[in-house]
Amino acid sequence: MKEFNVLIEKGEDGYLIAEVVGLPGCHTQAKSLDQLMKRVKEAISLYLKCQKEAINIQDTFIGVQKVTMPAC
Repeated sequence: MKEFNVLIEKGEDGYLIAEVVGLPGCHTQAKSLDQLMKRVKEAISLYLKCQKEAINIQDTFIGVQKVTMPAC
């Protein structure tokens, strides 16, 4: 089994947006987290099927850091 890191953000329209780190262009969106995770798995599966020959996924994800700045 292979693990993938997924960044999740909430869009202005209320949808959750997921981007799979390490798979350029692999992203999806949904209204709920449960639905989003189902769609992420589907997006990864489709991505990998399309990239069979060129599959060279590297674990380069370092992490996420939150930075706090004073208001302007």
